[in-house]
Amino acid sequence: MHSNRGLSRRNCLETMSCSWGTELWDQFDNLEKHTQWGIEFLERYTKFVKERSEIELSYAKQIRNLSKKYQLKKNSKDEEEYKYTSCRAFLMTLNELNDYAGQHEVIAENLSSQIIAELTRYTQELKTERKSHFHDGRRAQQHIENSWKQLESSKRRFERDCKEADRAQHYFDKVDADINVTKADVEKAKQQAQMRHQVAEDSKNEYLTYLQKFNKDQHEHYYTLIPHIFQRIQEMEERRVGRVRESMRVYTEVERKVLPIVSKCLDGMTKAAESIEPKMDSKQVVESYKSGFEPPGDVEFEDYSVSMKRAVSESSFLNARGESRRRSRSKLWPLLKRNKLMSLLASPRQPPPPPPTSPSPDGLLNGPQSPQQPKEPLSQRLNDFMSTKHKMHCLRSLKRGLSLKLGTGQEDYSHLPPEQRRKKLQAKLNDINKDIQKEMDQRDALTKMKDVYIKNPHLGDPDSIDPRLEEITQSLEKLQLESQKFEGWLTEVERKLLEKGSESQRRQSSHFDSQGNTPLTNNYGQNRESPDGSYTEDPSTETTMQFKSRSTEFDDEFDDEEPLPTIGTCKALYPFEGQNEGTISMAEGEMLYVIEEDKGDGWTRVRKNEDEEGYVPTSYIKLFLDTNAKGAMTYI
Repeated sequence: MHSNRGLSRRNCLETMSCSWGTELWDQFDNLEKHTQWGIEFLERYTKFVKERSEIELSYAKQIRNLSKKYQLKKNSKDEEEYKYTSCRAFLMTLNELNDYAGQHEVIAENLSSQIIAELTRYTQELKTERKSHFHDGRRAQQHIENSWKQLESSKRRFERDCKEADRAQHYFDKVDADINVTKADVEKAKQQAQMRHQVAEDSKNEYLTYLQKFNKDQHEHYYTLIPHIFQRIQEMEERRVGRVRESMRVYTEVERKVLPIVSKCLDGMTKAAESIEPKMDSKQVVESYKSGFEPPGDVEFEDYSVSMKRAVSESSFLNARGESRRRSRSKLWPLLKRNKLMSLLASPRQPPPPPPTSPSPDGLLNGPQSPQQPKEPLSQRLNDFMSTKHKMHCLRSLKRGLSLKLGTGQEDYSHLPPEQRRKKLQAKLNDINKDIQKEMDQRDALTKMKDVYIKNPHLGDPDSIDPRLEEITQSLEKLQLESQKFEGWLTEVERKLLEKGSESQRRQSSHFDSQGNTPLTNNYGQNRESPDGSYTEDPSTETTMQFKSRSTEFDDEFDDEEPLPTIGTCKALYPFEGQNEGTISMAEGEMLYVIEEDKGDGWTRVRKNEDEEGYVPTSYIKLFLDTNAKGAMTYI
C-alpha cells in the first residue's frame, strides 16, 4: 500500500496531474485552510478590480470636468478667439479629450459588469460548495471515529472478560484441589468458571466482528470516501484558480478593446495640433483689426528762427504760448483728443476736497473755498460744449466716443473703421440672408402642406395654415427691407474704400515725384482714426459729398478743433494727486495755465503743459487772471 502511494507521488511530480485524495489523504485540516485562503484571495482580487473601476470613473469624471471647464460657452466673449487656428485646434483637442474620458468610463463599466459582478456571484457559489464538501468530509471522519470507538470498546470488554474467566478458572482449580470444600461448592465454582469462559468467548467474537467492520470502514474511508471528497475539493479549487486566470485575461482585454478608440482620440489631438497655421492666424489678425485707414503723412516744418518781438505783458506771452500750442495741437490731436473730449464733457463727479487743515501762508489770499454744488446735467454741459464754433466740430467724434463708452453702436456700424464696418455689414447681411432662406423654406413647406390639405380635407383644414403663411410673408418683407438697407450701406462703404485706395495711390506717386524737390505738405487729418475708436472721413470725400444733408456735413467737419485759450495763470497752494477721471495732479508751488474759471462747482480747469489738461480744486490754487483775455472771452 505504501509503495503504491510513493509511486503515485512520483508520477504526480512528473505528469503534473496530482490527486489530492491520494497525495493528501491525511491533510484534511490543511486543505480546509488552503481553500479558505483561496476564497479570501478571490475576494481581495475582486476588491482590487472594484477600486480600479472607481479610479477609472473618477479619472473620467475629472477629465470631463476639465474639458467642460475650457469648452466654449454660448454667447461668450471668447467666441471671437475661435476664428484662430490655434483656438480651433484647442477646441478639437477638448472634444477628443472628452471622447478619451468616455473610453475610461467604458473600461470602468466593463470591469464592473464582466469581472466584479461575476466574481462576486462566483464567490458566493464557491463558499456554498466548499461548505458542502467539507461537511461531507467531517461526516466521513465522524463515521470512522465512531467505528474506531466501537472497536476499542469491544476490545476492552474482551480483555476484561478474559481476565475474569482466568480468575474464575483459578478459583475453580483451587477449590477443586481443596479436600475440605464440599462437592457443591466445587460444582458451583466449576459452573462459574464455565460461564466466564463463555462470556469471554462471546466478547472475543464481538471484538472480531467490530475489528473486521472497522477495517472495512477504514479502507472505505481512506480509499473511497476521502479521495472522492478531496477530488471534488481539488476540482473546486482548480475552477477557482481558472476563474482568477479568466478574470485577469478579461481585465487586460477590457483595456485592450478601447485602445483603438483611444488611439483615434490621440490621432485626433495630433491632427488638431497639425492643423494650426501660424500664417493663417497672422492673416486673421489683419482681418480682425484692419481699419482701412492710410498711414499719416509727413509733418510739415515750422520755422521758429524768425526773430519775434518779446511780449511785454504776461497776457501777450500767454496768448503767444496758446497760439503755438494751438498750431502744434491741431496736428497732433489724434494723440491728445481722448483726454480733451472727456474734460470738455464733465468735471469730476465728486465735490472738490477741502484744503488741508494747516494751510500755507498764501492760502489766505485765495479767499474762502468755493461752495460745493452738484454736478451739472450732461445736457447742460453739451449745450456749453456746443456754444462756440470750434467746439461744434467735435460733435461727431463726441457722439461716437460716447456710443463706444456706453456700449451702444450705430445700426450701420458707422462708429467702426471702414474695413471693420465693411466686415460687420457683410456678416449682418449674411445673417439676414440666412433668415430669409429659412423663412422661405418654411413658407414652401406650409404651401405644400396646404396643397395636401386641399387634396385630402380629412387630414386637416387648409384655412388653418393661412395665418402662419401671412406671418411668414410679413417677416419676409421686413427681412428683405433690412437686406436692401444693409446692401446699400455695404455698397457705400465699398465705394468709399475703393476711392480712398485710388487716392492713396495717387498721393504716394505724387509724394515720390516731389520728394527730391520740395517737402510735401500733408494734412495730418486725412484718413486718421480718432482715439475713441471712431474714424474721420477724408476732407476730399466730404467735398464730393457736398449735396448731402446738412446734418451729414455737420457730422463730418470736426477736424479743425482748437484748444481753449489761456485766460490766466494760477499757483498751487497745496499738493493735489488728481486720482479721479478728469482731474490733474499738481505739486505745491507749481505754476499752471488757467483755461476755464470755476462755474460754481468748486473746480477750475487748468493746463499743465501743452498736452495735459484737467480740473483742480479752486480752493487749492491762487488765481492770476488776465483781464484782457477774460474780456475777450466774454465778448465772444
